[in-house]
Amino acid sequence: MEENSSVKLVSSPLCQKIPIKSSLLNRAKINLIILLLLISLLVYRLLSYFNNDINNGFTWFLAFLCESWFTFEHFLSLNIMWTPVQFKTHPQTLSQRDAAELPAVDLFVTTADATLEPPIMTVNTVLSLMAVDYPAHKLACYVSDDGCSPLTLYSLVEASKFARLWIPFCKKYDVQVRAPFRYFSGSAAFRPSDDDKKRSEFHLEWRGMKKEYENMRQKIEEAANGAVQIEWGGDYATFENTTKSDHPTIIKVIWENKERGPEGIPHLVYVSREKRPNCPHHYKAGAMNVLTRVSGAMTNAPFMLNVDCDMFANNPKIVLHAMCCFLGLKPQDCAFVQFPQDFYNQLKDDPFATNMAAAVQIVGGGMAGIQGPLYIGTGCFHRRKLIYGFSLDNNADVQGKEDDRKVLKESLGNSTEFLNSVTQILKDDSSPVQDLSSAAAQLSPQVAGCDYEQGTSWGTKVGWGYASVTEDILTGMRIHREGWSSVWCGANPPGFLGTVPTSLPVCLLQKKRWTTGLLQVFFSKNNPLFDTLYAKLGFRQSLAYIWILNWGLSSIFDLCYSLLPTYCILTNSNFLPKAHEPAMVLLVVRLLIQHLQNLCFNLQCGLSVRVWWNGLRIAKIYSATSILFGFLCFLLNFVGISDVAFEVTQKDQPDSCDDQDSDDHKDHDVSKNNVGRFTFDESPMFIPGTTFLFVHLTALALSLFGHEHDKVGVGEYLYSVLMVLCFWPFVRGLFGKGKYGIPSSIVLKAAGFAFIFVHLCRASASVFLIKRDG
Repeated sequence: MEENSSVKLVSSPLCQKIPIKSSLLNRAKINLIILLLLISLLVYRLLSYFNNDINNGFTWFLAFLCESWFTFEHFLSLNIMWTPVQFKTHPQTLSQRDAAELPAVDLFVTTADATLEPPIMTVNTVLSLMAVDYPAHKLACYVSDDGCSPLTLYSLVEASKFARLWIPFCKKYDVQVRAPFRYFSGSAAFRPSDDDKKRSEFHLEWRGMKKEYENMRQKIEEAANGAVQIEWGGDYATFENTTKSDHPTIIKVIWENKERGPEGIPHLVYVSREKRPNCPHHYKAGAMNVLTRVSGAMTNAPFMLNVDCDMFANNPKIVLHAMCCFLGLKPQDCAFVQFPQDFYNQLKDDPFATNMAAAVQIVGGGMAGIQGPLYIGTGCFHRRKLIYGFSLDNNADVQGKEDDRKVLKESLGNSTEFLNSVTQILKDDSSPVQDLSSAAAQLSPQVAGCDYEQGTSWGTKVGWGYASVTEDILTGMRIHREGWSSVWCGANPPGFLGTVPTSLPVCLLQKKRWTTGLLQVFFSKNNPLFDTLYAKLGFRQSLAYIWILNWGLSSIFDLCYSLLPTYCILTNSNFLPKAHEPAMVLLVVRLLIQHLQNLCFNLQCGLSVRVWWNGLRIAKIYSATSILFGFLCFLLNFVGISDVAFEVTQKDQPDSCDDQDSDDHKDHDVSKNNVGRFTFDESPMFIPGTTFLFVHLTALALSLFGHEHDKVGVGEYLYSVLMVLCFWPFVRGLFGKGKYGIPSSIVLKAAGFAFIFVHLCRASASVFLIKRDG
């Protein structure tokens, strides 16, 4: 069906691949100059080392190692920026087709904890997806509840009732923002034409719709707060005597579009896979694989979308944009369509560097010009057959063996219903099961069971990968290694909007998980270099993946480099060229070009100077806290001492859409004055960061009170002062109160570690001095 559709639209392209020849390419040229300066600095260090023009070989050697890594990392980033492209889609062309010609799409929403991820947030995401501009009978929305919460099911039932009003309203008035909490916030409300009658009719319906949404939201929040008890009967009987980690499979068809009409309401299905304490469930990757099997046996759409519960559809034509890529490009050029991550709750000046606007342009557009962007875990459309592990080479062979049940069972499991759906997909025949409720009853003990995957290829060659907590990187790389390419689709307005952490502890938790997961992939058989040698991953694509996977390692080298000034001040040595030496010019010019370029690029992206500084500052803080802990967690897991757990990050609940001049709203605004301010808790991740600050303060204090420092250059002092400025929020935390103050237990532990570090530095200096004089 896809190939025939592509032939029909040769004269009217659905998707165009356009090279970017301006900003990113100019940035690449500047980075080439920076690379040459880095190499020159390395040559200088080597010459100085062999000519014995240095005071302390240890600091010089360590600086050389760190700068060698920075040079390597810079080379990898240059590879990504060299051939950027963008994809332009034409959804208006595709929307002119008959509904019967459009492919079906299964929509996946994942949630794992009804406390950390409020159900009203999941509801808004589901409603935005069900209301997109696409034939309703071609859509089915599946919600995975890994927390097995009756509250989530209750919320979805209430949402399905509201959807019968909300979806027709959106279609009638061409509402652009179809997540109700955003639409009714005031800024996104639609204003019809100047026709007085239409305006009056619209406002009447608008007020009624807002009242219905508030009623639904109030019911869900009352149930979440315990004000309304959910009765253990009917659909909720299965939840009785269950826990989050010990429960049977629960599949409920909340709404079925039995008329199969394009103007109806899409299917809505609740899925909570079986979990048992002694059976591994593989976190989000396991949930996604269950959704794939359940949806395959029920609706079996050839394309699938997965989003996190906080990532609502911000563009009503988002599915059309994705289908333009799938139908308008060659299949091998479009394995999956990844949309950028954009956020609606960005804090002023981005204190925690969660704004990804600049990074999105660099990584997304850059990798799109190689073999395609990486899969980032949300906002991504997939070809179902590729998730089943069919490559460009073996697809024809597998289709020839599709009647051989033994071959499919060994790889995909022994569910008859699911294997039939796989066979249908291989034939491009995705006719859904007619009675979804009956199918759900049959599927419960099979494809969603915790022991279904035993002896199969799920998690390795099939589905989402299990070898890392960053299952998205692993899964996308597996698809690329088979020779497929992917598409970076930057729709306007943004396709999806989500939430970012708005407190430091939550940010640290997220960065820690990313660091651990990326290092798990790099130090494994899934290393992209192996895929270049033994599979079909392009060499430049492999380098791009290596650059991303080594993000945690780069921060460790940066942390070591940032500690060198304190070591030099404490031991009366140096690792930077002296101010009068020509090599200092290389260093200063490189730093100026690099940071001015980053500043200019941020300004081009519409960001402020303060955002640039916060990004520079928080990078140092992350290196000394979450990334360091993520690296240690990886090491403990790598040597077999401990396992890595997938820690769910807390999501901010959407604000009420009550009138903005209400007293409650005013009080809420007052409470927002401290949003973005650094908060602290008893987490051990704050110990190394506080230690880092104490070490720099101690070194600077000793230099002011008679400590010998005749061999230390001005560069070491300036670097140390800069580190203190970067950790200024920790300085404020030493004098803060409550959650804005660093707990005394953290301060005491950090002070002890700082004392040990200073003592070891002084002791090592004595050892090096004895060896040199002896």
